[in-house]
Amino acid sequence: MENMKGLEIARQYYEQYGILMIHSEFSQYESYLAAGLAGQGSECFGFDDSYSRDHDFGPGFCIWIPERYWDNIGVRLSEAYENLPDMSCLWGITAPLYTEERKKRIGVHTVESFYESLIGRKSAPETNLQWLLIPDHFLAAAVNGEVFADPLGEFSAIRKKLLGFYPEETMKKKMAARCAVMAQAGQYNYVRSIRRKMFETAALCCCEFVTAALGALYLLNETYMPFYKWAFRGAEKFHEASDVLEELKKFILLSDTSESMRKILLIERICIRIRDSLVRRGWSYGEESFLEVHAERLTKQICDPQLKNLPIMEGRK
Repeated sequence: MENMKGLEIARQYYEQYGILMIHSEFSQYESYLAAGLAGQGSECFGFDDSYSRDHDFGPGFCIWIPERYWDNIGVRLSEAYENLPDMSCLWGITAPLYTEERKKRIGVHTVESFYESLIGRKSAPETNLQWLLIPDHFLAAAVNGEVFADPLGEFSAIRKKLLGFYPEETMKKKMAARCAVMAQAGQYNYVRSIRRKMFETAALCCCEFVTAALGALYLLNETYMPFYKWAFRGAEKFHEASDVLEELKKFILLSDTSESMRKILLIERICIRIRDSLVRRGWSYGEESFLEVHAERLTKQICDPQLKNLPIMEGRK
């Protein structure tokens, strides 16, 4: 019990207490209510561990109702949820510390407000530009976790569209931006910073390069990259260009002052692996390892003028 993941605790809590509350007090609206756990929080990604239990960890789940029913039952349903027994002890959680932030992550929300709080929209994006403007980690939070029940299907319908991942033109624009950053920060500016002995700048170049390379890896595996602290963890099960992750792990731990040549060689190896993946997809061609060349080739394939005419690094997040 003490080692149980937060998502499983949420499911058990819903099944033991939530279903009964909904059925006994809101049977008239039972067929309109979705329930599950998704959004912000390591437990929604399945990344929670013993350290996650120090705050805002305990039994809880989300109930999502269509906005049009909020005036009918929203307040009453929220009060009923708040009156559910905590029962943390059943899962080995003693003296849980809850902050105000936890209230935003669980409890009763409208379907529309849940998605709007994460992606800035009440429904899935419709245009390439709308997709581009939503940072990856917000989309990752919008589709993580698990839906326990959704008889009406409205919550899951939006989720399904988001899980379909970016339209191809948006993917190409995002990949072009990441390739451009990898080229500028890693292949160009890192080397120059080392030669100038600007080691603080070199460290910033490394951060930019690694973030962009991870972003490219997520795009190749058609997965939204989560918040930075989970970016490495979330990539561990990837198949496409999976060796890039191991190279990035080596790279980020090397010293800029004593191991810069090894880092420069790793930058080149990583960029070549990304290039090879682009070529296999038919998104680029040629033997050049400098990724800005491939960023430009990707951009030329984009037909949507709103995307094509944006600066090459727009959409890097």
